Parts: sequence; C-alpha cells; structure tokens
Amino acid sequence: MISKPTILITNDDGINAPGIRALIAVMAEIGEVTVVAPDSPQSAMGHAITINSTLYLNKISAKNAAITEYSCSGTPVDCVKLAVNEILKKKPDLCVSGVNHGSNSSINVIYSGTMSAAVEAGIEGIPAIGFSLLDYDWNADFEQIKPFVKKIALEVLEKKLSEGTVLNVNFPKLKFEEIKGIKICRQAKAIWMEKFDKRKTPYGKDYYWLTGEFVNQDKGEDTDEWALANGYISIVPVQFDLTAYHAIAQLNTWNL
Repeated sequence: MISKPTILITNDDGINAPGIRALIAVMAEIGEVTVVAPDSPQSAMGHAITINSTLYLNKISAKNAAITEYSCSGTPVDCVKLAVNEILKKKPDLCVSGVNHGSNSSINVIYSGTMSAAVEAGIEGIPAIGFSLLDYDWNADFEQIKPFVKKIALEVLEKKLSEGTVLNVNFPKLKFEEIKGIKICRQAKAIWMEKFDKRKTPYGKDYYWLTGEFVNQDKGEDTDEWALANGYISIVPVQFDLTAYHAIAQLNTWNL
C-alpha cells in the first residue's frame, strides 16, 4: 500500500475561517492532514513569534480520522514551529497556508501572516505554499478555486521545490470558468500610501486607525498584479534569503 503524503495546514485568519476549511477539504483528498492554526485572527502579523508569553495548544475533535486539528494561542509562525517540534513525529511532505481572505500579492507578502507561515515551513526544509483569494468577505466563495489548489499542491508534491523557495499563490475573485489560467510571475513593485485616522476617546486620549491606499508602481506584464487584474492565477516563487547579492560588489568598493 502506497502511503499518503502528510500535510500540515495553517493560516492567519484563524482556525474557524472559511478559507482554511476549504483548504482542509482539498488536502484531505490528497493526504493525511494535521491542522495547527491560530485560535483567533492573526492577519498582518508577518513573521512574528511569541517569546514573552506562554503558548497554548488545544486539540479539537475531528469527524474525519485522517484529520488532526489543533488551535494555537500564538501567531501563524508559532503554529508551524509547534507543529514541527511538538506535534508531528516527522517533518510533513507539504505545508499549505491559507486560503487567506484577501490579497497577498506584491508588497503585501512582507506583512502577511499567511505567507510568513509558509516561509517558516520553508526554513524548516518543508515544501510550502501560501494560498490567497482576492476577496476579503468572510463568506467568500472558495469552491471556485478548489480544483486549482489541488492541482498546484499535487505538482509541488511530485516535482518538489528548489531549496530556499516557497510559493505565493494568489487567486482572482472570479468564477472557475472565468479564470484564464496560471501565470508564473514576479512580485510587482508597489507601496501602501498610508495614513492614520486620528481620533479621541471619550476621555480625551488620542488613538489611531491605520488606513491607506495600495499604489501599484509597476507597469510590467510579468507581475502578480498584472496577472490578477487580467484574470489569471499568479504564482510567485519567494525566497527567504534576504541577501541583496547585487549590492555586495558595490559595498566592497567602499572605504570600510
């Protein structure tokens, strides 16, 4: 009997989010699933880890014997660390994170808890994918993307990923038949033009809400933003070696 692959699932929207429920349903068709996800929303946590307070894991009863679930009091990265070091007997064959409610394309990858969980798995030597749907609605329709999620996961399991690389996959908000295909892309150059909405409490103390506008500065047709705007699924290979190799030669000319 051929053993099924072991798959770790996490996210940043919380263990009860519809996006992770859709991802669990797809991965259960492929292998043996362990879910370790935050017990509350942890969006935009980036690669944060918990070091100054305790962490808790709560095992959840699952109807499917092939699925084991835990909720975690920490961040998405905490979830991966605990899964690898405390729950799983060996490293999983694949880690998938998401499906995120909202975009993680372009510069958003820097802030994303979804992608940071995938990156943490990659650091651990586990093939990893972060999935996101460009729909912030809690009741977003994830059925449309399930076949693509399965196809991409199976390809990664079969072909593997190059060392030091994870995949950032973003889906446009379209019906299955409207999606034109998959594009391998680069990350678009974009920024958030940020503002703070300053208000006062009833006691006269200032407080702030972060607001902003996403500005795509990139006109290239090989970017994730172009692909998504034109009806394609974008896949960006992401590396977690942050060295700017192109700058080494220049710095070596400095009088240091």
